Amino acid sequence: MDAGLFTANNVWMMVATALVFFMHTGFAFLEIGLTRQKNTINILFKNIFIITGGLLLYYAFGFNLMYPGFEEGDMGLIKFAGFGIAAPEGGMTAEYASGGYTWWTDFLFQGMFAATAATIVSGAVAERIKIVSFMLFTIVYVGLVYPIVGAWKWGGGFLESWGFYDFAGSTLVHSVGGWAALMAIVLLGSRIGKFDPNGKARAIPGHSIPIATAGVLILWLGWFGFNGGSVLSADPALTSLVLVTTSLAAAAGGFGAFILSTVLHKNLDLTMFLNGILGGLVGITAGADLMSPNEAVLIGFMAGLLVVLGVAFIDRLKLDDPVGAVTVHLICGIWGTLAVGLFGDKASGAQFLTQLYGVLIIGAFCVLTSGLILGTLKATLGLRVSREEELEGLDIHEHGMDSYPDFRMNQH
Repeated sequence: MDAGLFTANNVWMMVATALVFFMHTGFAFLEIGLTRQKNTINILFKNIFIITGGLLLYYAFGFNLMYPGFEEGDMGLIKFAGFGIAAPEGGMTAEYASGGYTWWTDFLFQGMFAATAATIVSGAVAERIKIVSFMLFTIVYVGLVYPIVGAWKWGGGFLESWGFYDFAGSTLVHSVGGWAALMAIVLLGSRIGKFDPNGKARAIPGHSIPIATAGVLILWLGWFGFNGGSVLSADPALTSLVLVTTSLAAAAGGFGAFILSTVLHKNLDLTMFLNGILGGLVGITAGADLMSPNEAVLIGFMAGLLVVLGVAFIDRLKLDDPVGAVTVHLICGIWGTLAVGLFGDKASGAQFLTQLYGVLIIGAFCVLTSGLILGTLKATLGLRVSREEELEGLDIHEHGMDSYPDFRMNQH
């Protein structure tokens, strides 16, 4: 491989890394926009902790747990290559990763993915979780659970040998976060006032839909790195296709959610439109490199429909998910993973069953581990803030700060 091509590949991977990093801005904006003003600093603090803590954990042991170098004959379940990081011999040359990028770029790109799973949980538990309990959960889940699951496929483990396919993480990132989010909202309970005495869900409006909208657009942009970088080189044909399928699925997801929510609820709900876009993005992520434009539109549109139906289903279960994280990341993540067996280059009955087995195994592991971590925290430190803290807002009680002090003073 000539030096120019190797450099071009590596530069694209570094750009993709920066785009995935930028997604954390999108997650933060979406989450604060869809929740109340009195909890803004709390949410921002959690998001900053996730990216800083996640990167340090990935450096300390996560990367070597996720890419341990399984050998022939290993079961492909769990292996650890040691603490800390150091580039192997040849890690800065075209001999590494088929000339797609250097070892350092590999570490940083994968590190940006690692924190995303915990960010998904952050939105679901917003406005009522104790911040120390959330931080401890993040440390264990991002530090241990996410890399172990990642190793099963991306690290060359048993799911890889089975033929399970997940291009950029519909299951390995989004469902891993989604399962934990589901367990967390079951154990936490709903926010005060979310359900009336008859159990009917009431809307608790977010304090800034413009900020939430900006968050979704930033996430869409970041997905060019999330999926486009998962090509693992600057291969012109494949990278271009992935960006097209990603964008078409996002657009179709938005349309699917907007149309169905309008038919069902007789109003043009922007939040459903926004979550539909995210559902389309999550849905295409498992097979973005395998799909034609037509298939990408179909997968995205179906994901948009699932968002609307999923939000209603979660409400019917009397579960409170302020940002729709379980619907977008878990339900659409499962759909996208199964869609690999239904559409595109790998579609077959056998592939569908392999995808299904992967979803079920990872789901069982994530439910078990997240339930254990959260259950232990609930029994010891407690998961939920007091009624007074929840009503007055976590910003004042947990941080001693106000996100918009001038605005509040002017209101009085």
